[in-house]
This record gives sequence, structure tokens and C-alpha cells, in this order.
Amino acid sequence: MAEIKPTASKSVKATSVQPKKSSNLISWIAPVVCIIAGYCIWRFIMGNPNGFDNPDASGGFWPQHKHPRDAFHRIYEGGIIVPLLIGMFLMVIVFSIERYLTIRKALGKGSISDFVRKVQYHLANRNVEAALSECDKQRGSVGNVMKAGLRRYKEMIDEGGLTTEQKVVSIQKEVEEATALELPMLQKNLVFLSTITSVGTLIALLGTVMGMIRSFAALGEEGGAGAAGELAVGISEALYNTALGIGTSALALIMYNVFTTKIDSITYGIDESGFTLTQSFASLYK
Repeated sequence: MAEIKPTASKSVKATSVQPKKSSNLISWIAPVVCIIAGYCIWRFIMGNPNGFDNPDASGGFWPQHKHPRDAFHRIYEGGIIVPLLIGMFLMVIVFSIERYLTIRKALGKGSISDFVRKVQYHLANRNVEAALSECDKQRGSVGNVMKAGLRRYKEMIDEGGLTTEQKVVSIQKEVEEATALELPMLQKNLVFLSTITSVGTLIALLGTVMGMIRSFAALGEEGGAGAAGELAVGISEALYNTALGIGTSALALIMYNVFTTKIDSITYGIDESGFTLTQSFASLYK
């Protein structure tokens, strides 16, 4: 009986792409710092005793100043929800700046579509080194993914133990693994903007309701027509919470949509890069 030798399949090298080292420090520190800064703005700037006709001399965590002299100091009487809303507004600004810088770097230099066309041109001329050089110039997420795929592309050209289909699969896998490492960096911290978009209005509504409860409670205790003026003032103060919450949520929604649109363009460029590599190799190195 003839001896049957086991078929040894040529193993494909593991991905050369290394995970990106990133710090979550800003995700933990920024919200706390923003809330503390919001309280300080509310307590010491909006609640500055010089802005009230009847300041509370006792001070403390929440001084009961009365009769603000202008609209800015009247916001102070919106209550303890106001510093939370100010802190959320500061969070929107901080994470918008952080995402802007990150996504701007991820976009790289020049147009993504022009970069892909240049790589396609070099690959059509079988000039992989020139294509790699274009990736170094682009220096963005699309360039990083393309560079990882091109390195495997270059290895597969001289690989004799695999079929063309297996080589294409190897290139595609390399692109997918590189993409899996790039995309989380782009989407990181967007959860803060999306959460503030929905939660900001609800917290503002909570502050408004609390203000209305206090106003009607005061009306019930004092009674008479003279309390109507105090009620009107209390309602206007409570509505400051709504204004702050709606403004914060609107800004968060706008910034979230701007960043997701930018990320979508990068994702589309990455998908186009992977398609370019696999189709080029399949057609040129059959």
C-alpha cells in the first residue's frame, strides 16, 4: 500500500501592522475637569457678589444671592443644574477640538481621491516602490492602510507557493486588519458628543422643572398678587436651563455630524484602496 503524504499548505505571514498606542487619559480627565470648570464659572463668575443687589455674605457651596443686576448674573439663579450644563458645553468644545485634530491628521495631505488615482497609476506600471512613496507623502489613515496592503502586495509578487487567489486573499486580509486598527482611532470619543446631543436637553428640562417647582412653591407660600412678579422672574430663570441645554445639544449634534461625515470619507477611501490593491494584483499577476 502506497504511503500517503499529508499535503502541507503554505502558511501566510501574519499581519505586519502594529496596533496603535493611544491614551484614554483625556476621556477620563476632560469630563471631570469640565464639570469642575463649569461649577467655578457658575459659582465665582456668574455668582460674583458684585453682580447682585442683595448678595449672600455667608458664601458657601451655593450662595443665595438675590436681585441680579443683569442677564448674565441672572443665569446664576437657574440653580445647581447650570454648572452641569456649562460643563457639558465645555466638553463639547474640548472633544470637538480633540476630534478635529485627530481627524485632520487622519485625512493626511492632499485629496484622498487623487492619492488613490496616483497609486493606481503606479500599480498599473508595476512600480510598487513609487506607490509606497505616495503613501509616505499622504501620511493619513488611507495612506497607512494602503501602505500595509502594498507591503503584502510586494511580498506576494515573489511568492511562489500560493495561487493568485490565495495571494489576493492575503492582501485583502492585510488591508482589513490595517483598517480594523485605523477606524477605532477615528471614532474614539465621538460617544461623548452623541451622548450630550440627547442628554443635554433632558438635563436642561430637569433644571427647568426644578426651577418651576421652586417658583410655584414660593407663590403658594407668599400668595397674593405681589407674588406674581416673583413667579414671572422664577420662570424666566428656569428657562435659562432650557436655553443652555438646547444650545449645547445643538452644537454637539452639529459637530458630531461634521466629524462622522469626515470619517465616512476616510472609510470610503480605505475601501477604495483595498479594492484597488486586490483588483490590480488579480489582473497583473495571474
